[in-house]
Amino acid sequence: MNSHSITVQNLTKKFSFSARNASSGWLKNLFSPETKEIVAVNDISFSVKHGERIAFIGPNGAGKSTTIKMLTGILFPTSGKVNILGFDPTKDRKKLAYQIGTVFGQRSQLLPNLPLTDSLEFFGVMYDMPEKEIKKRIAELVGLFDLSSFITQPVRKLSLGQRMRAEVATSLIHKPKIILLDEPTIGLDVVAKKSLRDLLLKINK
Repeated sequence: MNSHSITVQNLTKKFSFSARNASSGWLKNLFSPETKEIVAVNDISFSVKHGERIAFIGPNGAGKSTTIKMLTGILFPTSGKVNILGFDPTKDRKKLAYQIGTVFGQRSQLLPNLPLTDSLEFFGVMYDMPEKEIKKRIAELVGLFDLSSFITQPVRKLSLGQRMRAEVATSLIHKPKIILLDEPTIGLDVVAKKSLRDLLLKINK
């Protein structure tokens, strides 16, 4: 059996966009816009073993979020190959979704005007979990993430630290084999960051 959960080979992502040329007239810019290309991810290769945890570190614009979006199938690569648990995200995105959890720190997946329990139940149903199993899993996550004090509050009333704990908990509702986190500690204070990191280490173990 392959010991790697994730294998990435020569992954590249380029974005093309129309750009105005100041030296050209407005009419030429309108009907014949100049096309420019940005290389967001440039020929990267890496692998992750089962149970291993890794972090992308780099400045804004380095391609970290773009890479994660290609791993989940949200974006298609320009070239290169991705294999996650035997799935190609470009071809098997739906099947892969049942095996992975994702959190995007700058974009919430929770239902803002409803209690956190509703978001957990919604995702449980979305992943075809039986009602009894959903309730059992929610109880496990509430205990693991210490959500009991705000589980019935509307998500929009949670603090940022509470919301990020809830985001990670929700991404784990279906017991995924891999969790991909994009800036999960953005905006958190030092104490909240350490608390979330310690929790992620505990889950990994």
